[in-house]
Amino acid sequence: MKMTRMFAGAGLAAVLYTGTFVEGAEARSDKAWDKDRSNQTINIAHRGASAYAPEHTMASYQLAKNIQADYLEIDLQMTKDGQLIAMHDTTVDRTTNGTGRVKDLTLKEIKHLDAGSWFNVKYPEQARKLYEGLAVPTLEEIFQHYGRNANYYIETKSPTLYPNMETELLRLIKKYDLQPKRRSLHSVIIQSFSKESLLNIHEQNPDIPLVQLISYGSKATISTEQLQELKRYATGVGMNYRMIDEVYVQKVKEAGLWIHPYTVNNRTDMERLIQWGVDGMFTDQPDQLKIINRMQMRMAR
Repeated sequence: MKMTRMFAGAGLAAVLYTGTFVEGAEARSDKAWDKDRSNQTINIAHRGASAYAPEHTMASYQLAKNIQADYLEIDLQMTKDGQLIAMHDTTVDRTTNGTGRVKDLTLKEIKHLDAGSWFNVKYPEQARKLYEGLAVPTLEEIFQHYGRNANYYIETKSPTLYPNMETELLRLIKKYDLQPKRRSLHSVIIQSFSKESLLNIHEQNPDIPLVQLISYGSKATISTEQLQELKRYATGVGMNYRMIDEVYVQKVKEAGLWIHPYTVNNRTDMERLIQWGVDGMFTDQPDQLKIINRMQMRMAR
């Protein structure tokens, strides 16, 4: 998904650096927040809190956790030696100091790259010394670090480039006990623009909720027949929020599917989408959506 960004308020970045994250306390806070989730818009941290820290790094994910986003969004690529890593692009060029396609590099080679300094150069107002030299995390490292104390919204990127990507993803989900359980939020949601990738996952594990991403070049429309086909394997749909309107949102919801548009960084847009009834949204600024969700909760009481 294409990333947009706006700048953080002066105090926001301090959340990451004040040491407020304590794993046990965080888990209790998340459970308390879950109690009131039934009428709330799901807050999906797009590549982590990527407006404020380098995307798809542990710093970005940790900041999203400290903000208490509902989900950490993770784009997946696969290395030459079959390791799943968190990275949006099929090459390392944009977000590291290296060059080359992920599929042509080993994990060891990728681990030697600097995945944070580019952010300091591109966004000097958000620059932090601690971002220099950040490593590209593997999916397994993310699961090891957060376990069931986080929820994960995972995208299979360019799956045709990576045979067995889906099988390896499901293996790790099972290894770290992230299979669906009875709770208000699923531990893992998987999304993709590739219908084939989602069908592959659905065949191997029909219990994991799947979201079909849809690319629209103009105003979004969707037929009843398309919605019924999606319901054979998907739990929801996602698309660029700029392409939809209230009629589209309601049609999707009436069909019994979730709708999670991306990537929403303007509070006015967030509020409008909530009024339309979207179930969740992706944002580089999960702190802003959290504020709006809290306001909605207070107004509903």
